[in-house]
Amino acid sequence: MTPHFPPAHPFDDDKLREECGVFGVVGVSEAASFIALGLHALQHRGQEAGGIVTHDVETGFNQARRMGYVRDNFTSADTMKLLPGRIGIGHVRYSTAGNKGQTAIRDVQPFFGEFAMGGAAIAHNGNITNADALRRELIGRGSIFQSSSDSECIIHLMARSMGATIPDRMEEALRKVEGAFSVVAMTRTKLIGVRDPLGVRPLVLGKIGDGWALASETCALDIIGADFVREIEPGEMVVITSEGGVASHFPFRPRKGRFCIFEHVYFSRPDSILGGRSVYETREAIGRELAKETPVDADLVCPVPDSGTPAAIGYSLQSGIPYAMGIIRNQYMGRTFIEPTEQIRNMGVRLKLNVNRALIRGKRVILVDDSVVRGTTSRKIKEMILDAGAAEVHFRIASPPTAWPCFYGVDTPQREKLLAATMTEDEMREHLGVDSLKFISLDGLYRAVGEPKGRDPLAPRYCDACFSGDYPVAPSDMIEKGFKLRAAE
Repeated sequence: MTPHFPPAHPFDDDKLREECGVFGVVGVSEAASFIALGLHALQHRGQEAGGIVTHDVETGFNQARRMGYVRDNFTSADTMKLLPGRIGIGHVRYSTAGNKGQTAIRDVQPFFGEFAMGGAAIAHNGNITNADALRRELIGRGSIFQSSSDSECIIHLMARSMGATIPDRMEEALRKVEGAFSVVAMTRTKLIGVRDPLGVRPLVLGKIGDGWALASETCALDIIGADFVREIEPGEMVVITSEGGVASHFPFRPRKGRFCIFEHVYFSRPDSILGGRSVYETREAIGRELAKETPVDADLVCPVPDSGTPAAIGYSLQSGIPYAMGIIRNQYMGRTFIEPTEQIRNMGVRLKLNVNRALIRGKRVILVDDSVVRGTTSRKIKEMILDAGAAEVHFRIASPPTAWPCFYGVDTPQREKLLAATMTEDEMREHLGVDSLKFISLDGLYRAVGEPKGRDPLAPRYCDACFSGDYPVAPSDMIEKGFKLRAAE
């Protein structure tokens, strides 16, 4: 029996988390090995479970779904022998906010279905905001769901479509879906990629020899030696074969893109490319902008590892205050290190982070982090810094206050559990017990990601709902459950 692993951060529930990463290849020998490597590079986007589906001319469709890390499940020769073929797709996931830490094997993607014209598998990154309504309708018409995942709705919608081909059926299904979706799918011979009309979640195209790859991020192309070709456009569907190459069309009503701005801040790996920009360089620019907006006299600029590092470097370069590794991360803190008993839980972040006491003692320290969600980890880190003898602690946050939940594929607490939803900045500073607390402004964040004039309130370039409460797609299921939009407050 495959063990069920605890959440990726059993002692730290204070970060927003992407819920999925997707990857697919066509036209390569031993496709499953390429997919496993790609998923390994995307492990930061989902660490609770992963799955791979391939197709082989002799054995047909083959699949393996496992709980835990890619490295623990998709590296043995015995497992990979079960996944022959030159085409395949894969998926890594976290559980959703309402099902935290309770991923079941039945919810692990990719999902597979048999249709009149053959089988198809699908993997989805994002969130369907009308999934509850679709599920009720489909069940009422006789569909039988095998999982609790909203992504399964797409398979059932495809089954009910009268489209002549599987790509046609996928188009028809996705036109009924609301929310955010970057999809990789496969038939026996075709690899398919689709982004929702707003392009909220990322999806990129790569070339490897005579074959092709689709991935959530460019870092997954790098690991297999694929050349980055381009991003899949918002609202675009690509159908790829090893013989015919890439066929592209736009099946949805054109809309202005609203890519998730938090991909630049935190979700994506710093060695990826987004919108033609290095994520690392963007985060350094965020740190520079943060230093311009929120200066403070101090002796050291220290990142909260690892996500705060590029912004801390930018803050240091802009302010002239020396950069230092005041907090050291234990790189070997894994899921199975120790049973999280109450005594161990009380150690909090000390199991993952340790203060460089000789460096910190007597210093006025600026701590740079990517975000403040609940504030629990920030308080613990502050206590560790003060225990080490710091004279002052100043928090600088490389994103605006997170005051609204995300409904587009990010694991976010309920709004009342978000610190910025219930407190002013001064109240948050007092709650955290620090000498100062400042966030980058929303305009400042936009400037750092390449918008010189800041955020256009009438036509913002990005989805920034977690900061602004401006939801580009109404979260209809949540509204039905009583969620109040900003305009209704």
